[in-house]
Amino acid sequence: MSNPFETVPAAAILEGDATDAYFERTRTTLEHAGKNPRVVAEVTADQFPTGEFDVFTGVKDVATLFEGRAVDVDALPDGQLFDGGPVLRVEGPYLEFAELETSLLGFLSQPSGFATAALEARLAAPDSIVLSFGARHVHPSIATTVERAALLAGLDGFSHVAAGEILGREAGGTMPHALMFCFGEGNQAAAWTAFDEAVSEDVPRIALVDTFWDEKSESLLAAETLGDDLDGVRIDTTSSRRGDFRHIIREVRWELDARGHEGVDIFCSGGLEPETIRTLRDVADGFGVGSHITGADSVDFSLDIVEIEDEPISKRGKLSGVKDVYRTPDGGHHVALADRDGPDEGEALFEPLIRDGEVVREFDLEAASERCLADAGRVDFTTQ
Repeated sequence: MSNPFETVPAAAILEGDATDAYFERTRTTLEHAGKNPRVVAEVTADQFPTGEFDVFTGVKDVATLFEGRAVDVDALPDGQLFDGGPVLRVEGPYLEFAELETSLLGFLSQPSGFATAALEARLAAPDSIVLSFGARHVHPSIATTVERAALLAGLDGFSHVAAGEILGREAGGTMPHALMFCFGEGNQAAAWTAFDEAVSEDVPRIALVDTFWDEKSESLLAAETLGDDLDGVRIDTTSSRRGDFRHIIREVRWELDARGHEGVDIFCSGGLEPETIRTLRDVADGFGVGSHITGADSVDFSLDIVEIEDEPISKRGKLSGVKDVYRTPDGGHHVALADRDGPDEGEALFEPLIRDGEVVREFDLEAASERCLADAGRVDFTTQ
């Protein structure tokens, strides 16, 4: 089968077929009427700053989408934080991009939501290892989108193998409960020993220690079994059975240290939220975060025409006229009309993306991640 999972193919997206039906009918109507005005359209979530910042990403896919179209596109840099006003604008004949609106918004909305949630997790434990474990909660075809958003927000790694191949990063992870079940209760040591003997030396020896017995007992058994080869233990106990999770981790740490295993790290996973991570970051060494990232709300972007044939225009509730956005020295987000002066010492955030159909920007994930984390500090994202 050429399309066994019934996913929308890339060709349909690039050709504008991955669209809402009313855009096709709009094209038919405008072509019938001989109309194709030159417009400026802007992508926004909120018209004015609200004090709540989100991470902007997905722009690399937008560049691919618009490449070859006779339009100009400006956008925030990948990884920039924003709060109100436009994040991207398109200028050109309307029928050059009318059907692309649906895909354009999809390329921005969900990845920006993923990245914002990942940044929340990252800043909840800035000095700990934080990994993305959430690809299992989304359709496999967008796993790379999840993992790229996680890396952009500063997470240290992820678990999805195919996404890693696309991104040029090696996926991480050690063992699931299923491995322990296959050996059976009472045979945990055999499972950990088999793992140690089987997998390559560059894979950390992180033993899962909450399958059959309490976390302390299995942690001590793992340390006794693997000795100095044990790098860490992972506690993945479901929230309904954890009790006082912080106390459990402190107890495990105490008992490991008491027996000379101070070098064994403790990793936590299983439905972790930033609030939980903050309470554990001083007693645990690392965290795997899944549903908090993949369950994040998409950023509610919309695309609106704000100028037509050089005249400002807008629907009710939206602001007319072409706009620019700025980062102010105090970390604020400022929105102003593009033909007016920006704030004193404000940094203009829009950068060219497409010029007459040609991509004029390069994309570097490391640079985007550095931008994201630096801007989070400037706007004091952790206080949200």
